[in-house]
Amino acid sequence: MHNSIAAIATAHGVSSISIIRVSGDAALEIAHKISHLENITPRHAHLTSLYNFNNELIDHAIMIYFAAPHSFTGEEIVEFQCHGGMIVAQEILDTITSYGVRLAEPGEFSKRAFLNGKIDLTEAEAISKLIEAKSVDAAKILAKQMKGELKTFVDESRDALLRSLAYSEVMIDYAEEDIPDDIMSSIRTQLDALTDQIEQIVEASHRRRGLIEGFKVAIVGKPNVGKSSLLNALLSYDRAIVSDIAGTTRDTIEEQVRIGSHIIRLVDTAGIRESEDTIEKIGIERSLSSVKDADVIVALFDSSRPFDEEDAKILSILEAVEDKHIVVALNKSDLDRVFDITKLQAYDVLEVSAKKAFVKLTERLERLFDSIGEGEELMLISSRQIEAVNKAKSSIEEAKEPLMHGELEFFSYHLQEAVKSISSISKPYDSEEILDKMFGEFCLGK
Repeated sequence: MHNSIAAIATAHGVSSISIIRVSGDAALEIAHKISHLENITPRHAHLTSLYNFNNELIDHAIMIYFAAPHSFTGEEIVEFQCHGGMIVAQEILDTITSYGVRLAEPGEFSKRAFLNGKIDLTEAEAISKLIEAKSVDAAKILAKQMKGELKTFVDESRDALLRSLAYSEVMIDYAEEDIPDDIMSSIRTQLDALTDQIEQIVEASHRRRGLIEGFKVAIVGKPNVGKSSLLNALLSYDRAIVSDIAGTTRDTIEEQVRIGSHIIRLVDTAGIRESEDTIEKIGIERSLSSVKDADVIVALFDSSRPFDEEDAKILSILEAVEDKHIVVALNKSDLDRVFDITKLQAYDVLEVSAKKAFVKLTERLERLFDSIGEGEELMLISSRQIEAVNKAKSSIEEAKEPLMHGELEFFSYHLQEAVKSISSISKPYDSEEILDKMFGEFCLGK
């Protein structure tokens, strides 16, 4: 029975229902032994008692049998849906393993589904990411991938490359003949269109990655400008220490918070200023690093204080930022304004106040995240996928020059490399080690 695997498929903790899944040749035999039922109908929910190895009652639960190959893994599968909580679920799992079934490795169910041709790598990765999705938009994108949207792009791109490769091979066979200009032009046009499409997809994937992982938002400003108050307002509780003493926040503080339909990673940074305090200097260095890593930067300025060198430092940081969304807010708008707002004329400044719970700023951020989520562009959801299409693009670019000079053997070589790279997004790898690493990042029971 060592070919059969089992795992608890639901998260740890108290719940109304827990699911234990068994996959492999022994699944149906295990179902008979634990339920004591003689007749088990595929895809039928059996309400039955479950018994342990010593024939003692464990629970009264629902059992469903999926006959191969009509199951998620393509193998025999049995699912036990018992009352929630880890005690009952663990006892059922212990009973299953006592009959010789081994515990599944993380992602092993999905790996078997992939190896048995039930899903491809794009669908497998979408399943894994969907569990961790940080927004409604992410869930929609991943649902499309599970239905094969990325696989379709891969197949169409691969077919286009193979057509060009076929032309090249034919022309190599008839090397003494002149190559028609219209064929060369057609191949070049197809390759240009594919590289343009790849560039757009990669750009959109980088821009929208926060939909999957959660947008990282860094709050920056000089000391005592209200950064920690903003963090606390967004979190609805006092996570950060608020005081009138400059330099209170000496390190970056990161929390997750929901804004609209998005879960974001919010970073309150140490106030950026010149400091001789060693610990504070380390905190400021980390703040600058957080700005580089952030998807969105919220820059706070104090309306009640004059523009000074520390504010100028914040502005210089914003001016150096590229390819990031910046939201500039003038805090303490309930007090008399002393700050020279003309210094911020390059930005769309939002006037906010901690006394009003930064409502305007929260609304601005929600609209920003929603706008990033708009659009129907195809999206790559992992660094592996992005690396594969970038390799394909590089190979296509390298193929263009030999094509222009009629060096078709070199052209074909580079195009074959492009086909391998684009195909690797959805097709099987040769290396078992790579598969183990990929599916090992999945959660247990998936």
